[in-house]
Amino acid sequence: MLSKVIIPVAGLGTRVLPASKAIPKEMLPVVDKPVIQHVVEEAARAGFRQIVLVTRSGKESIENHFDANYELEQMLALKNKTALLNAVENSLPKGIEVISVRQPSAKGLGHAVLCAAHVIGSEDFAVMLPDMVIDDEGLASDFSEMVKRYQKNGSGQIMVEGVPQEHVDRYGIVDCGGQQLTAGAGAPIHGMVEKPPVDQAPSNQAIVGRYILPNRVMELLKTTQPGAGGEIQLTDAMLELLSESTMEAYSMRGTVYDCGNKAGLLQANLAFGLKHPETADAMRDFLAKKQF
Repeated sequence: MLSKVIIPVAGLGTRVLPASKAIPKEMLPVVDKPVIQHVVEEAARAGFRQIVLVTRSGKESIENHFDANYELEQMLALKNKTALLNAVENSLPKGIEVISVRQPSAKGLGHAVLCAAHVIGSEDFAVMLPDMVIDDEGLASDFSEMVKRYQKNGSGQIMVEGVPQEHVDRYGIVDCGGQQLTAGAGAPIHGMVEKPPVDQAPSNQAIVGRYILPNRVMELLKTTQPGAGGEIQLTDAMLELLSESTMEAYSMRGTVYDCGNKAGLLQANLAFGLKHPETADAMRDFLAKKQF
């Protein structure tokens, strides 16, 4: 059973300053939904029912977004604005529970995951990075496919995407022993390396920010020493896990937008704006008239 997904939202959002000075980066919009709602909806589609937000002070608006707003809902109901009312009421998908835990200090992704250990208990779990918004409309959900692969073979799963070889030094890269991955396929992981030099990278398969992990990772994190940047790295715990059991890289079919930086956020708004029924025509007209 997989029911719990950890979403670390305690970051400062420095890559999108000044927009994130007073607003959590996860609350920045992609068309008419904040980034975090896109990620939570993805988790719900994959069958997860408990969203564990690892948060900090100043991020209360994320929790508020998924809570009821009775005054707003009553006003929309009185004015018969049914579509808007449904959108507000469905900010949190039906049957989904949001649980918040605090990360008292920024000590890395591994530390953020470990902060949720008491909620996860003895269960296997997933981790989703809230910056990464995936557009897989018209395709089988990549995250759902990872769940199916986990349920079939019991191996931990890491989502990856092929990136240009000259850019591998920007990402965490997996080593699949030279095996070439095609979209929708998986392969055993031999190792992982964070931001390798271009001429030393074991592949061009970059970690996207979606993980399905056995509970053993949580135990390993308890003894993982600070690594890169003096922080407790999830990658270090996963590398230790590889010495005990198998993990797989899953090559995504969809398109990922890194909304933690300005270019990625703009790209996501353009891509989703061209699909949204309320904005698609206006966006196409604007792009057709403008000379870029």
